[in-house]
Amino acid sequence: MLSWRHFSTKSKPFAESLSKFCNICYKQTVVYRYHFLYTRIIMADEKAGKRKSVDQPHKENKKLKGDEAQETEQDLLSKIKNARLNVCKSVEEFKYNKKRVRIISSCEEFPDACDGIVYWMSRDQRVQDNWAFLYAQKLALKMQVSLHVCFCLVPKFLDATIRHYGFMLKGLQEVEEECRSLGISFNLLIGYAKDVLPDYVKKNKIGGVVTDFSPLRLPLQWVKDVGDALPKSVPFCQVDAHNIVPCWEASPKLEYGARTIRNKIHDKLSQFLTEFPPVISHPHKAKLESEPMDWKAAEASLQVDRSISEVTWAKPGTMGGLLMLESFCKERLKYFASDRNNPNKNALSNLSPWIHFGQISVERCILMVRMYKGRFKDGVEAFIEEAVVRRELADNFCYYNENYDKVEGAYDWARKTLKDHEKDKRPYLYTREQLEKAKTHDDLWNSAQIQMVLEGKMHGFLRMYWAKKILEWTKTPQEALDISIYLNDKYNLDGRDPNGYVGCMWSICGIHDQGWAEREVFGKIRYMNYAGCKRKFDVSLFERKYKNKNSDMIEKHKEG
Repeated sequence: MLSWRHFSTKSKPFAESLSKFCNICYKQTVVYRYHFLYTRIIMADEKAGKRKSVDQPHKENKKLKGDEAQETEQDLLSKIKNARLNVCKSVEEFKYNKKRVRIISSCEEFPDACDGIVYWMSRDQRVQDNWAFLYAQKLALKMQVSLHVCFCLVPKFLDATIRHYGFMLKGLQEVEEECRSLGISFNLLIGYAKDVLPDYVKKNKIGGVVTDFSPLRLPLQWVKDVGDALPKSVPFCQVDAHNIVPCWEASPKLEYGARTIRNKIHDKLSQFLTEFPPVISHPHKAKLESEPMDWKAAEASLQVDRSISEVTWAKPGTMGGLLMLESFCKERLKYFASDRNNPNKNALSNLSPWIHFGQISVERCILMVRMYKGRFKDGVEAFIEEAVVRRELADNFCYYNENYDKVEGAYDWARKTLKDHEKDKRPYLYTREQLEKAKTHDDLWNSAQIQMVLEGKMHGFLRMYWAKKILEWTKTPQEALDISIYLNDKYNLDGRDPNGYVGCMWSICGIHDQGWAEREVFGKIRYMNYAGCKRKFDVSLFERKYKNKNSDMIEKHKEG
């Protein structure tokens, strides 16, 4: 009889892994650059010849651009695939770090006879670069049984709209296609996991369940409910596939701020920041083959706000995320350290939607960004601070503080100062409806709100200003927090995320910050104002970008 411990061993020494990875990256970069240059030369020759003979050059040029984009996608995928294969051919021979895994069930022993292993996919919606998926395949290969992927589609989740569900479902379609190409059963189960997953486990004689990790209240409850509903003979474990250093390994307690968790994370990166092995074609097929998913029916089952339209700038799915990552490395990383707080500069990674839905791995992002450290050292270090330290700090806060979205979750000094100034006269008072429609006296705030409503994103620097003004313009800190979370979760593609909750809590409740000079309304909470923004960037330029996209256009957008 086998147990979880049969499949967990320590990772390779960091020095050996890093040396091997650097050699791989160097070789792949040289090959990629040569191939890309050669491709461009050949395509240039083809274009020159076709200009003489083609009657419709615009259509032909458009086709060539599409071909070039397709080749670029394939080059990118090949480069990453080769990096994985240079680690090992299969996760079966990979020395998996057991610290990524924690056992939830009381049962650790696998049944003597079973037909498969289930990966219950939730937060991390991708096939490759997914430690939870890899662990499930490692188990299935060892036991010589089939591998099943199950995603449980709930009809609604907090304030998510069709904008969010549309992005997610399109990404999951990509997951289904890749699973089928690898001989892995993909199943979209309609309903809450506790109601549909245990039945699937029993019907398919599943011998073990692996899931990924989220620190948020509802997903944690889902895991508990499934654990209670699964047969007691079926082992159930969890893998943190979202963070580089697993949340429970980074720290066993609530951390006060970045300065208290930074060294803890950096000290453990050598154990966890490694190249991924590949998820491979699975040799053991499911006895009951899953039917192709009816994605239209899945969308029709949703009970969500359909007035908030999907965005066009972000292509859903892992491929879209990888292309955005590559464009960041090549075009914006050089400006990230110096210009990331300027809303008029195109210096951000723009990766948060794909990271939020788990369509791309933060670990893959860091592996690719680090390849540019020799050229853009400051940008690489700044990105690691935000994508690793600050993001994992947000998971830490939400996991160890059940009041992560309430004033009660703030530090003692912050709760006291907010209470002391709760009755202070506000310079302006706005309702949630007025704020949602961007009907305030502040053109910069209105522009930020309009950007979020129309584009599904708001510049990171403006998110701080935006939330702090809501504190200044509403009756109580809790009302301000509720409104900021509601608007963020409803419109931003990366809403309902630990980063979003911590961002609002930092702005309004001083989480991960310190006390500042006391003033009206804010007390000792850090203050931001319009004049301060004008000193940092050209406010009027940002306002002009959205001056014609006023609240009437927002109404039209919502009605459409």
